Amino acid sequence: MPTVSPLTLDDTDLIITLASTIWHQHYSDIISREQIVYMLNQRYSAALIRAQILNNNVWWRKLVLDKEIIGFSCCVLTENPKELKLDKLYLHPHHQRKGYGAILVEDIKQFMPNRGLEQFILTVNKNNTSAIAAYQRYGFTISDDIIIDIGNGFIMDDYLMTMPVK
Repeated sequence: MPTVSPLTLDDTDLIITLASTIWHQHYSDIISREQIVYMLNQRYSAALIRAQILNNNVWWRKLVLDKEIIGFSCCVLTENPKELKLDKLYLHPHHQRKGYGAILVEDIKQFMPNRGLEQFILTVNKNNTSAIAAYQRYGFTISDDIIIDIGNGFIMDDYLMTMPVK
C-alpha cells in the first residue's frame, strides 16, 4: 500500500521528471505539445517547487510505493481564509485507476478541519474527462467554468470544482 508524506527539497528533481512524464502522456490529446512544455516550465521549475516547499501556505505531498514516488499533490491557501485549492494531483500513468488519487485527496481532507478550512476547490481542463470523473467520485462538483489567459498565447479552459469539507 502506498504512503503519503511531505515532499522534501531532495525530491524536487524527481517531481519535475515525474510531472514531465505524466503531462506528455496525459495531456497530448487535450492541449498542444507547445502548451504542455510552456506549462511545465511555468509550474515545475526547481526554484519554484523549492520555494513552495518552504512556504507555509503551500502543501506538497508525495505518494510513495515500494520506495518510489508514483504521484504527488500540491495545495495552496486561497484568498478566502476557509478555502484550500488543490493545485496539482498527478499519478504516474502505470499507477492510475487504482484508487491512489483518492488516497491523496483523503490525505489533504484530513488536515483541513484542523486549520479551519471548509471548502476544497480545484480547476480541471474541460476536456480532461477522466480527471473530471475521478474528482466527481471523490465528492467534487462542477460549480463554474473559467477561462484563464496564462500567457504566450495560451489559455486554460477549465471547470471550477468544489467540495465542502466538515
